[in-house]
Amino acid sequence: MFYFHGAKGGNFAIVSDDNLQINAHFIGTRPKGRTRDFTWVQALSIMFDTHTLVIAAKRVSKWDDNFDALTVKWNGQTVDNIPTDGDAEWRANGEEREVVVERTDDTNTVRVQVANLVELNIKVRPIGKEENRAHNYQLPENDAFAHLETQFKFFNLTDLVEGVLGKTYRAGYVSPVKIGVPMPMMGGEDKYQTPSLYSPLCNVCRFQPQSGTATI
Repeated sequence: MFYFHGAKGGNFAIVSDDNLQINAHFIGTRPKGRTRDFTWVQALSIMFDTHTLVIAAKRVSKWDDNFDALTVKWNGQTVDNIPTDGDAEWRANGEEREVVVERTDDTNTVRVQVANLVELNIKVRPIGKEENRAHNYQLPENDAFAHLETQFKFFNLTDLVEGVLGKTYRAGYVSPVKIGVPMPMMGGEDKYQTPSLYSPLCNVCRFQPQSGTATI
């Protein structure tokens, strides 16, 4: 386990491989006296084949568990409603693989599957008052800092996979973070920053978009 701060307002390649790129957009804050931002992932962009799937948390001023703060975009178009009844899932068929976004709770929790590439379990959650106080984030009263908590499962990554997270899946990977410290930090902002959430470009990125890859 490690922490990657990136920078508030920044976009970074989490995974970049021959046929998959996942970027993250960070929100955050920097209280007085700190030299580094506190950051959280507000959106993920999953690029593959000629497609782009975006999962994001809406900005929420006051958190309500009954309000669905999750948004989904497929090739630049907002998916208006992910079903909550029946199979409780939304499907899309790409040229080569099926995409499924399945609700695992009525609001704010989904499982995303891109066949033979990646599976993500995603939960939108706020920063609570007690958490804000305990960590001295000094967040404003009118923003719950809704963000994504995500678990990843990858399939068929190559031995040269890159990205903040992707690189840790290489065979023989040795972590550069300090072992035994309470919050081990992973660097690499310079290598992994991308021009936008939808850009496959960074200093070490490997993903080559196919002609027609959707951007927003």
